[in-house]
Amino acid sequence: MKQSVFFTRGLIALFAAAMVGQVSLARAEMIGPEAAVPAQAQTQAEQDRAKVEAFMDRANVKERMQAMGVSGLVARDRVGSLTQEEVHALAQRIDTLPAGGALSDSDLILIVLIAVLVALVI
Repeated sequence: MKQSVFFTRGLIALFAAAMVGQVSLARAEMIGPEAAVPAQAQTQAEQDRAKVEAFMDRANVKERMQAMGVSGLVARDRVGSLTQEEVHALAQRIDTLPAGGALSDSDLILIVLIAVLVALVI
């Protein structure tokens, strides 16, 4: 009887040691903002910003902006200071514009809204 109790306790101790050996230790550490935002979201934000900047670099957009009294350098600085949400909204609107040279009234309103947004950012 004594022997089976020691054997059982020994077996339990052996299993407990095996279980403890299998458990990985938890670590906690500070993370930076780049780790908090997924890489795909960052690349989407970069693509949206590049799309808006390319739109602002188009000759007809520059002409419209200058007609409204906004220079190209000032507009570029203002686009650079837009938030990710604003840039994403503008990029989505740019995707809906027609591919041809004809602008509809809603397209002109979009250009005016972009100019107003850029002017308000300052």
